[in-house]
Amino acid sequence: MEGETKRPTPVRIALVTDDGETISNHFGQASAYRVIQIEDGRRTDLGTRPKPHHGQGEHQPSLHGSMLEPIADCQVLIAGGMGAPAWEKARGAGLEVILAGGKIDEALTGYASGALASDERRLHQHRH
Repeated sequence: MEGETKRPTPVRIALVTDDGETISNHFGQASAYRVIQIEDGRRTDLGTRPKPHHGQGEHQPSLHGSMLEPIADCQVLIAGGMGAPAWEKARGAGLEVILAGGKIDEALTGYASGALASDERRLHQHRH
């Protein structure tokens, strides 16, 4: 349809979370990913995966790479906010990065319809 965004399927989306229900506002401090696969309009919850975070070690750019290892099979990363080094590392790993907050279910609905937009104001500068 005209005006409709066509999303590739299947797509695996990693959402940064601490509680499994809401998107965490800070990528580096969140403890988990909730991974959802969307295929032909159907959602499959692939569960929650532990995420390395800044609380586990030094706040350093090299840690960002290990933060992405649990979602190497995903194409999209949705976070409530993140620092520029992590954003660059995620995009360099081939992920579509969307900065958006709120409830996970609402974000997934918005993503599937093409209405979820990334809010670049949620990107912050870090000094490491």
